[in-house]
Amino acid sequence: MNIHEHQAKEILKQFGAPITEGLVIFNTDNLLEKIKVLNSNQFVLKAQIHAGGRGKAGGVKLVKNEDITNVAKNLFGKILVTPQTGPEGREVKRIYVQKAYDISKEFYLSCLVDRKSSKIAFISSIEGGVDIEAVAKKNPEKINTTKVDLKKNLSSEDINNILKIFKFDKNQMITATKLVNAMYEALISKDASLIEINPLVITKNNEILCLDAKMNFDDNAIFKHPEIYKLRDLNEEDPTEIEASKHDLAYIKLDGSIGCMVNGAGLAMATMDIIKLYGEEPANFLDVGGGASKEKVTAAFKILLSDKKVKGVLINIFGGIMQCDVLAQGVVEAAKNVKLKVPLVVRLAGTKFKEGKQILDASGLKIVSADNLNDAAKKIVKAIK
Repeated sequence: MNIHEHQAKEILKQFGAPITEGLVIFNTDNLLEKIKVLNSNQFVLKAQIHAGGRGKAGGVKLVKNEDITNVAKNLFGKILVTPQTGPEGREVKRIYVQKAYDISKEFYLSCLVDRKSSKIAFISSIEGGVDIEAVAKKNPEKINTTKVDLKKNLSSEDINNILKIFKFDKNQMITATKLVNAMYEALISKDASLIEINPLVITKNNEILCLDAKMNFDDNAIFKHPEIYKLRDLNEEDPTEIEASKHDLAYIKLDGSIGCMVNGAGLAMATMDIIKLYGEEPANFLDVGGGASKEKVTAAFKILLSDKKVKGVLINIFGGIMQCDVLAQGVVEAAKNVKLKVPLVVRLAGTKFKEGKQILDASGLKIVSADNLNDAAKKIVKAIK
């Protein structure tokens, strides 16, 4: 789950991180009165959407006091298109009004769960305010990665390794140490998967501040953090993904034309890969899980077909905990309810696959049966062409 910049900053502030002064607005009512608490004559208006690249898309504006209301009015409702939003973009429905700062230097700092090493990785770079991926590709020597074991507190050695690339002075090190500890504590205690400060800045007054902040959370741990779940902004999520979450389905919408229903994340990835191998693109990632009920399968199938880009459907089920006859019943029920009009290829294997095939064969639906995953991919690609 993602949250907005202003929400991430408030969480980091609770752990002692140095954040900017600002406030969030949802309209321009009494704006001049509201910004008096910031005690400034110059501000930065920052569109709040769950995507990077807001500045290049026109979502970040430097304004003076007398211009702030008109600029904010023009920013509200604006559709921002960035590399992370897709071509449809995102509408601006909230704005973070931040006090403007004179910046001397910009850096990058993040911490995340490194699943490969089972450690917490801190990434530090002297190139701030730009995409860290671009820095890694063009100037990898400007990035420092420090991996630490999961423990109660970071050691002085850990913190020095994380911050050494910045060459802070003694006073700056005191603030930066508080920031690193705050990020680490927030990541662990809130079950975050990523905390990113980009840029981390030094002002001309020698202050260290988090000029921007991003936080992502592990969906599987959200049930432990109702205070985080309350921060969810449904305006920033795809409607089909919202519907899928209601049924506890792992669904991510993509841009292809072949809808996929699979049980198990690894098998789902393999299914998507083989669709690409035969020249087409998957329309989604959809994992119905190991023990899905008929009702859950029915909901999954309806969600999958609600995507108007879907020209064909590939169902790939390996019955282990999940029984193939249960899946078949759900598919038949859903297909009849939505009046299936696109090609459907089904590959069943494992527990009760014979019973599942019998249910599909007796359904009266136009279903193409496949013997294995390779055969299924070939048939669905041929069918939509």
